[in-house]
Amino acid sequence: MPDRKEIIEVSGRAVAVSHPDKVYFPRTGHTKLDLVRYYLSVAEGALRGAAGRPMVLKRFVNGAEAEPFFQKRAPTSRPDWIETVVLKFPSGRSAEEIVVQDPAGLVWVANLGCIDLNPHPVRASDLDHPDELRVDLDPVPGVDWAQIVRVALVAREVLADFGLTGWPKTSGSRGMHIYSRVHPQWTFNDVRQAAVALAREIERRAPQDATARWWKEERHGVFVDYNQNAKDRTVASAYSVRPTPDARVSAPLTWDEVPDCDPAEFTIDTMPERFARLGDVAAGIDESAGSLEGLLELAARDEAAGLPDAPWPPHYEKQAGEEARVQPSKRRTPPAAPAAASDAASDAASHAASDGAGGAGVVRPAAPGKSSGASGRRRTSMPLIEVARAATKAEALDGLDRWKQRHPEAAAALEPADILVDSMRGRSSTWTRIRLNLRHVPEAERPPQEELEVDYNPWAGLTPPPRGPSGPA
Repeated sequence: MPDRKEIIEVSGRAVAVSHPDKVYFPRTGHTKLDLVRYYLSVAEGALRGAAGRPMVLKRFVNGAEAEPFFQKRAPTSRPDWIETVVLKFPSGRSAEEIVVQDPAGLVWVANLGCIDLNPHPVRASDLDHPDELRVDLDPVPGVDWAQIVRVALVAREVLADFGLTGWPKTSGSRGMHIYSRVHPQWTFNDVRQAAVALAREIERRAPQDATARWWKEERHGVFVDYNQNAKDRTVASAYSVRPTPDARVSAPLTWDEVPDCDPAEFTIDTMPERFARLGDVAAGIDESAGSLEGLLELAARDEAAGLPDAPWPPHYEKQAGEEARVQPSKRRTPPAAPAAASDAASDAASHAASDGAGGAGVVRPAAPGKSSGASGRRRTSMPLIEVARAATKAEALDGLDRWKQRHPEAAAALEPADILVDSMRGRSSTWTRIRLNLRHVPEAERPPQEELEVDYNPWAGLTPPPRGPSGPA
């Protein structure tokens, strides 16, 4: 008997949904067809965030609790009405990515297993100039929602002070996003530079709650992830369903709602009614575009005060003005910050000390058989060890549990923020690394670096791709 298909008539097109009864959210029972119907119910809002933009396909073909894979290149077997655009990367690679334009496109990508929508911050009509500054508030483990809200309100204030309008939404996961439309006249590097300046200013105004530090072991509170503005990075857009057990949604909010909102209230079940009642509360975002000049001037002042460019993700090539990425033992002591009575000058000194630029700390030893340890090639003053490298998060966490069973006293001393779970980018999917910061374990009781509990190599059998100024395609 052939597999059942559901034909959805929308936008003047007939879109087939294969396996419509396949359960995508085992704990709630929601199916692929439920996902399709959800996106149709909020299509106006979802398209405002995703339409006309090249999109990475993040495909959960086995549902929300299975590992997804990333597909940049548009499927060869696609309807002729699905638009595409070719993105080119400095590495010399290119990718023909899909561009959703209407509700039929939303149905089509949902049928491919795309639970959330991951568009680039550029329009298909201008691939070199982003029209969106994305503020991603990413809490370290153990941070409560109230602290995230406080940082969001500070971010709103900073954006406004520099002439930009922030549009908040829950991330649908643990954090919050704030998007700001900008005039498409700056490059990706310009937008990221503005995001770095923004993150540092938020940290200055809320030093107890927020951090702009890239390295996980040096973070506290809520990390303002400026690197989400680097080229080739995508973020789940407004009204995206997220792969969480309760099928939460990345829900646009009004600023009046932010102080008292509960992200658990916004789900695949509740959002259609909210949308029918309120419409898209972010409907004015496209008319609010502003200038990056103010933030870029702030970035210039930070640089003049001695702050280098903040670290890029590890798979990006070294950028102009970035702190050196050479073996830490070969780093030279950076010049002292200018003797200016400014917050930026103070930041320059503290960031340099924290990042180990002047030889502070040590390079952490690697696990047996590995070429790099828990701090890579960086020096760090934090007592880090690496526990697992796994194909899936579940396997990595199982490895962590085994480590805890062997070291119960040390495990009892760990705080939530001491367990560093890193989602690492592979060729077409992510893999998971777990490191531990033993800072709360008495020094004499700290377990040494041992063999990894799970030892997965995502690059086995692959030839490393060529690298360019902005990383691989």
